[in-house]
Amino acid sequence: MTDAVQIESGSLRIGDPAPDFQARTTQGPVKLSDYRGRWLIFFSHPADFTPVCTTEFVALARQEQRFDALDCALLGLSVDSLYSHLAWVRAIEGRFGVKISFPIVEDPSMAVGRAFGMIDEHAADSAAMRTSYFIDPEGVIRATTCYPHNVGRSVEEMIRMLAALQLTDQHDVLTPEGWQPGDDVLAIPPESAVDISDDGDWFCQMVKNP
Repeated sequence: MTDAVQIESGSLRIGDPAPDFQARTTQGPVKLSDYRGRWLIFFSHPADFTPVCTTEFVALARQEQRFDALDCALLGLSVDSLYSHLAWVRAIEGRFGVKISFPIVEDPSMAVGRAFGMIDEHAADSAAMRTSYFIDPEGVIRATTCYPHNVGRSVEEMIRMLAALQLTDQHDVLTPEGWQPGDDVLAIPPESAVDISDDGDWFCQMVKNP
């Protein structure tokens, strides 16, 4: 059974607190606020036993240690029942030899998906759900991504996004296009004319990764 906080469907934005909920998962009952104190990627998928979702879960399981190294937990969700989740996880392990150790939330009523804007309020099913929320240790939504049901996410991009969010939290820098962990970063531009240097690149200056 899922108990989601009642909020206006689809109203969540970057900077909003992630609404709390409690639900059954493949790892037992989970409350979203249990993850406070560490980063969390909360992501939905259209359905169990589907090709694209299976490739995503296999890739996430194989890269889970990299998320752990960034002190980030993973939490999946779909409208399927807990028993479907359990059967799918077992099938993935048997077919691909990888164990899905992160929890998968059941959401048969679509209450959580709708509360998070992962699915349209009037949709009859979850076919459009492939959304990810990057939630910081304070429970604040820091980034989101949304893909159609027929296009898979990139796990490498999820890790890159997470690393960039953490770096810019810890240091007063910006990450440029295509930035990868360890790459140089951008300096914060000056906010007054007196601080502008004679260098032509004062507004787009690369500096060493701190």
